[in-house]
Amino acid sequence: MQTRWQIQSKLPPTVDEALEKFPPVLRQLLFNRGYATDADARAFLKAAPAHSMSPWDLKDMDLAVKRIHQALAQDEKIIIYGDYDVDGITSSALLVQTLRAFNAKVDAYIPNRFDEGYGLNTNALDKFSADGVTLVITVDCGIRSLDEVEHARGLGLDLVITDHHHPGEILPNALAIINPKQKDDSYPEKMLAGVGIAYKIAQALLDDGQLTDDRSEPVLSSVGESTVNGLTSNHLLDLVALGTVADLAPLEGENHALVRKGLRVMKNAQRQGLVSLAAVAGVNIKEVNAMNIGFSLGPRLNAAGRLNSALAAYDLLMENDVMKTGNMAQSLEMQNQERQKITREMQEVSETIALATDKDALLLFAASPDFNAGVVGLAASRLADQYYRPAIVGHIDEETTVCSCRSIAEFHITDALDECADLLVRHGGHAAAAGFTIRNENVGAFLKKMREIAEKELAGVDLRPVLVADMEVPLSELSFEMLDHLNYLEPTGYGNPRPIFVSRGLQVKSARTVGRDKTHLKLKVSDGKVDMDGIAFRLGHLKPDLPAKIDLLYTFEVNEWRGRKSLQLNVKDIKF
Repeated sequence: MQTRWQIQSKLPPTVDEALEKFPPVLRQLLFNRGYATDADARAFLKAAPAHSMSPWDLKDMDLAVKRIHQALAQDEKIIIYGDYDVDGITSSALLVQTLRAFNAKVDAYIPNRFDEGYGLNTNALDKFSADGVTLVITVDCGIRSLDEVEHARGLGLDLVITDHHHPGEILPNALAIINPKQKDDSYPEKMLAGVGIAYKIAQALLDDGQLTDDRSEPVLSSVGESTVNGLTSNHLLDLVALGTVADLAPLEGENHALVRKGLRVMKNAQRQGLVSLAAVAGVNIKEVNAMNIGFSLGPRLNAAGRLNSALAAYDLLMENDVMKTGNMAQSLEMQNQERQKITREMQEVSETIALATDKDALLLFAASPDFNAGVVGLAASRLADQYYRPAIVGHIDEETTVCSCRSIAEFHITDALDECADLLVRHGGHAAAAGFTIRNENVGAFLKKMREIAEKELAGVDLRPVLVADMEVPLSELSFEMLDHLNYLEPTGYGNPRPIFVSRGLQVKSARTVGRDKTHLKLKVSDGKVDMDGIAFRLGHLKPDLPAKIDLLYTFEVNEWRGRKSLQLNVKDIKF
């Protein structure tokens, strides 16, 4: 696919002077990320957001904590109701671990994607009521479950909704709703992941800590952080980092701070389940970073819920026995390999279906009864990436079709679904990703309306992906010292991308395809002063037509082979 390269504007002399205490390359990178003063730059590099991050600033937090303490005091049964992705799994594990430190009678409930679908469902609520549960706390779901919350009230269940998805016009009639995206919530950080919001509850509970009996009186640690039965809020930050990165929450503001601290906790190898998972994924837990979460740990945890039950991933995070976690992690590894195989096959079929009627369609749609409902989101993501169009892929059942959507920067997919709400059973999501269930007889009308919305929103838009680079540099300026400076920006990922550079007019000294399917391209290039190795993933198809000179857009990194470290270009795009 043709791409557009956009090089960030060179920083003005006034900003260059304001940031003079930083290395030159870091000045440009800081400016590109919106930091133009010494104070703002230092706050970002220290991962210190401007607001207090107090959990008590979230609307309804006092109501939620008061109700939880009541449940603790009266020995009530509590259910943490999660979601089957990594965000929901980590949120569930975090709150169960927290409440068990208070000796609560608490368990997690994660619905089965295939039998129950996303979010609250009435059958599960009926079961909780029959089992004597009196308090249900949702994590990463529930903000649009209006009917289900009313059903819970009729059963005498109290519900605390915690969610980070966009609310609808009407909020559920729950005892408390904790979601900074509510219209009347003044909490400054609106982009917390579901696990970030669960963490705010844990912070509030551990900060408040007062129980009506003496089973677990809080003890202040030497650093002034509340400890309950040996648990502090810092102990939970590995789960926050895992869920935040895996859910693609932007690594800015409070998320940047939480993930940086969480990675430090993760490197301490305190959670045996993560240690075992990292081992099967080939990740050194002592050097884990956000990229490892996004491309190695997260997909393996997600594989459980995509193919069977997400409880396998939840159990791994909660287990401390090294023999058990080793077997659990190996099982997830095998599921992930199966998930990869299914995804490749589904991608080919969904592409054929989506392009069969109109190869130039502005919105791509593919659905089949043969599609695995747990992998439709990955297939939609591949379609959106490959064709730079919003894409919807769904599994057709007897009465309904369950779909996942992935979109592009120019098209807010959840806003579009809101306009079609009268045709949908349920829906929800973000600007770039969403899901919905629709009755089969309404699919035709839905597609007609969605394509009309796409035509209106995308008409005249240059639908080529824009690849933004921080600056142009000659290869000869790349060094280990420069890489050290770039590491100050970590953690990088969605919302705080790894620095991207462009080098032009490079001589191709060698090129070969690598990988199992020969889909990747291994390069050696030169700018006349230095030679540099490069790896271009999924660009092996360019090999036959590669000219003698090329322009590269890339990140750069350390490649370690047999104890020898060298710099390597991680090529994102090639221009002839």
